[in-house]
Amino acid sequence: MNIRLPIVFSLAALLTAAASAQQPVPSGEFTKIQLTDQFWAEGAAYGDFNHDGKMDVVYGPYWWAGPDFKVRHTYRPDTDKSKVKTADGKEIEISGFKGALGNENGYSDNFLTYVYDFNGDGWPDILVIGWPGKEAFWYENPKGADTPWSKHLAWDVVDDESPMLTDLFGTGKPVLVCCSGGYIGYAEPDWKDPEEKWKFHPVSPKGTYQRYTHGIGVGDVNGDGRKDILEATGWWEQPKSLDGDPVWKKHEFQFGSGGAQMYVYDVNGDGKPDIITSLEAHKHGIAWFEQTNDNGVEGWTKHIIVGDKPEDNPQGVMFTQPHALWLQDMNGDGLPDLVTGKRFWAHGPTGDIDPNSPPVLYWFELKRNAGKVEWIAHLIDDKSGVGCEVMAGDLNGDGKPDVIVGNKRGAFVFLRK
Repeated sequence: MNIRLPIVFSLAALLTAAASAQQPVPSGEFTKIQLTDQFWAEGAAYGDFNHDGKMDVVYGPYWWAGPDFKVRHTYRPDTDKSKVKTADGKEIEISGFKGALGNENGYSDNFLTYVYDFNGDGWPDILVIGWPGKEAFWYENPKGADTPWSKHLAWDVVDDESPMLTDLFGTGKPVLVCCSGGYIGYAEPDWKDPEEKWKFHPVSPKGTYQRYTHGIGVGDVNGDGRKDILEATGWWEQPKSLDGDPVWKKHEFQFGSGGAQMYVYDVNGDGKPDIITSLEAHKHGIAWFEQTNDNGVEGWTKHIIVGDKPEDNPQGVMFTQPHALWLQDMNGDGLPDLVTGKRFWAHGPTGDIDPNSPPVLYWFELKRNAGKVEWIAHLIDDKSGVGCEVMAGDLNGDGKPDVIVGNKRGAFVFLRK
């Protein structure tokens, strides 16, 4: 017994080391542009704000004009200052909030950002979702003028850490899927009077949903042509009629302990929609849940993409804080791939698990081989990570998707070569 224990331990150590050694290095597929090292927001987005036919990037109170992203414009107040200590203990004042420029934890007033033309004037506006539990505001594009944008209240209590602006009803117009006041539901603009405060429609009975609830998504889970709302403890089936704001039917299932954005897609191509999500936003785990429905009984089988140890992934990939996910066909093969990574300092340099490991940013390539599914990891960068939000899209018009990150290390654009 005294002989075998060291041998078993050594084998386990070798296996772990071998898996760790296989972890990808940055692939060189992208050109990295850091827009700023100041911390203003936990997400960034894009749109053609000046109507020059080129995509621009918005992060915090600024937007940068594409395609080179060198010229910065201020669309809302940028007067926030923070005092941080340098490595030698000297206190200095910086613009923005406490992040990687210091060594203490801080938070911004901008957790997520979305872009949409809310007033229908043909110019994209900006939706800022602030601190969880507080207001969301949309800022009206002054039709390209380099002046402050008018501020409008969207909704006054936006709970959940990953609310989604998405077309829930297939109308071509989005709603904000979120929690509010203990309910899960959606806030909808009055498209006839867009400057009015939005109306919240609950889809659940009042429950324990609150400002720091994790995990939310939208997709047609049962294939009836209507999009449903997902959360960590199940999915809410959209009814045939929305008259009178009925309570939607809940299908109970534990999709992890509460992650980030959740997506519906037929991963393995068997004709049944599956669910892709992170398992715990502040710990480990990304998975896809295969819908089984054997003998008419609803069921789900969990498949780990990234787990809590290197051997859970064929390439030895492991990281914590998967607080943002995005689906995008990154290689043009017709299958959506997964863009995600490690949220940098979600709760500061001493918070959560493993806060100071490299802030990695990946895209996982979806492959189907004879009915089997693979997610092949491509490391985009290991010095940026994600925030509460990560986005991909074609920023420079070359037909290839690029990636945008905003977090406590600043804002980054990764252009696909």
